[in-house]
Amino acid sequence: MKEEKINAVLQNLKDSNSSIDGAALVTSDGLMISSNLSKNMDEDRISAMSAALLSLSERAVEELEKGVPEQVTIKGDNGYIILTSASQEAVLTVTTSKSAKLGLIYLDVKKSAKQLMEIFGA
Repeated sequence: MKEEKINAVLQNLKDSNSSIDGAALVTSDGLMISSNLSKNMDEDRISAMSAALLSLSERAVEELEKGVPEQVTIKGDNGYIILTSASQEAVLTVTTSKSAKLGLIYLDVKKSAKQLMEIFGA
């Protein structure tokens, strides 16, 4: 039941904006919980990189005394990667096209992360 709810949240997120290429829910240890990614994306690689980026952002925020990281956005030549906390144990990773309107995507990501937190009881 929980898995179906998580899958529905990820599908709804991806469907909410045509600029979203994929969405994945990953544990802080780098294990994939659920994903809705393009076929050319490697789930294992996405989950491992998400965990590494989360860990690095936590250290950076701590070292610079900025509290707890809520979101990480990386801009690349071909789009964006957005990581957002979805519970104490999980991070929501979203990939977008380079033409993405980030303001709208941030709203959709925030809404989805809140729904995932409710599923996890956080």
